[in-house]
Amino acid sequence: MKNLILALALVFGMTTFAQERKMGKEDREKLTPQERVEFQVKRLTKDLDLSTKQAEQVKTLMTKKSEVRAAHKKEMNTKRASGTRLTTEEREAMKSKMQDEVTSLKKEMKTILSVEQFTKWEQNFEEKKHKMMENRAERKGRK
Repeated sequence: MKNLILALALVFGMTTFAQERKMGKEDREKLTPQERVEFQVKRLTKDLDLSTKQAEQVKTLMTKKSEVRAAHKKEMNTKRASGTRLTTEEREAMKSKMQDEVTSLKKEMKTILSVEQFTKWEQNFEEKKHKMMENRAERKGRK
């Protein structure tokens, strides 16, 4: 009887933990671009304590950046589908363009946010960047 109760408690505990899940990559991919922007704005509003005016400005900025990102993704998918690889010059130009986009994002966020909010946002931005680079290095190591 004790073994049966222990087994049931174990199964119940495992299924409970299996149900708890944060929003992962698969869930984000299912969202529409507009829903992704809404999610970003809600998260930033919570993290940085944005005012409604700031939230609206961030929303328009994120929507604009999302459209640019979608156009770039579409372009890259068509190149990938055609089987052409990027040349070194194209890759360097793409890196430069991406760096310019990050710089412009930081400049625009600096105009929207207060000094304290911007420093906190920039710290979060850098942390996410480092985490992404670590994950990328991990994946390369596994291949």
